Amino acid sequence: MAFIKICGMTDSRAVEAALAAGADAIGFVFAKSVRQVTPQQAAKLAAPARGRALCVAVTLHPDAELLAQVFGEFGPDVWQSDLEDLRAASIPEGLAVWPVLRTLPGLLTVSLQRPDQPLLFEGPRSGTGTVADWSVARMLATVHRLILAGGLSPTNVAEAIAEVRPFGVDVSSGVEEAPGRKSPALIETFVTTARAAFARVE
Repeated sequence: MAFIKICGMTDSRAVEAALAAGADAIGFVFAKSVRQVTPQQAAKLAAPARGRALCVAVTLHPDAELLAQVFGEFGPDVWQSDLEDLRAASIPEGLAVWPVLRTLPGLLTVSLQRPDQPLLFEGPRSGTGTVADWSVARMLATVHRLILAGGLSPTNVAEAIAEVRPFGVDVSSGVEEAPGRKSPALIETFVTTARAAFARVE
């Protein structure tokens, strides 16, 4: 356990803050959002993180042209998207994938197929700050490498980790000073708080 991802990178200050805090992964959003970046922008922002943190491409129902640009120009370590997107696409060899799921039936299906597959479980809509169903997440975390997302922040991440006991946590809007703009101080506090909470439950 103790995997931490900071998602929705839009500027170099956020990337630097995530790396300085010791985040394990940083995410770049290619879906319609205040955090949306182009593959070219993401590639430039991610440059300092290569070899230091996983660089994750986050999409939602992308078309083939966008995917080709993301894979070719950004070159992610991980592709994070809805299960239906992953099933429909031709995934480059060696690219890790994290299905994003929000309901129990879909998660159980994947769990039975790939018990070692990291899964990202979040609230009903990505990037809205809506808290996920922790009771469902806790049950799934007992049998899966679950990354908990959805409405996490420095104020509730310790409680979430204690209750759900996930493999990792993922935050975006909860460490922002304005929509789409990360706060270095909040990133540092989130990572420090999460690491301490993981240490208590191990």
